Amino acid sequence: MELMFDNANIDTIKEFAEIYPFVGVTSNPTIIKKEGKIDFFNHFRKLREVIGADKSLHIQVVSQTAEEMIKEAEKIVENIDKDVYIKIPVTEEGLKAIKNLKSRGFRVTATAIYTKMQGLVAIAAGADYIAPYFNRIQSRGSDAAATVACFRQNIDFFGKKTKILAASFHHGGQVIKALQAGADAVTLSPDLLREMICINPTNYIENAITTFAADWEESQGTKSILDCE
Repeated sequence: MELMFDNANIDTIKEFAEIYPFVGVTSNPTIIKKEGKIDFFNHFRKLREVIGADKSLHIQVVSQTAEEMIKEAEKIVENIDKDVYIKIPVTEEGLKAIKNLKSRGFRVTATAIYTKMQGLVAIAAGADYIAPYFNRIQSRGSDAAATVACFRQNIDFFGKKTKILAASFHHGGQVIKALQAGADAVTLSPDLLREMICINPTNYIENAITTFAADWEESQGTKSILDCE
């Protein structure tokens, strides 16, 4: 399993990097918005220094035409480094950009994947990673785990090198389901990761006992089982 942080806050990444065996950092315009009015390239150069050259850094384009996506990809690589993975949404224009960039040796993460066909054509286009949006697929009424499993089967059958980077999780159970379905990697918020790791079983037990006691008192009053006839 490859673990990535879906976050662009430098202090948060520093904190979690000391604890967890992560392999990369992913970002998108929504995540970047949380950091406020940042100096875009300078921010990601600093983030690269924090995570090191051996970790993957995934940065998303914002344009909607292939021509502009390609220009943005070129500028990102020029201003950060050649090893950045360019995140491209899987639209028709995005696929055009993916094919162009891969033919020139760029690293590409195909993102915003909601359907099986999106993922399958991104694999065929040579994307290094495909990022199915697990919770959003589920919210659309589709089986997100089956979607990931479909990608796994295709990659294995045809011997493709694309990795499945599952993303967009609402709770920890979805993360585990994605991995069980065959995802190579997951990217999630540090908060969700901490929630999955740091559950305190004692609190759950105490809460259950307190609830049982309250329910007993509501139905039986203050008497105990020993007082029952």
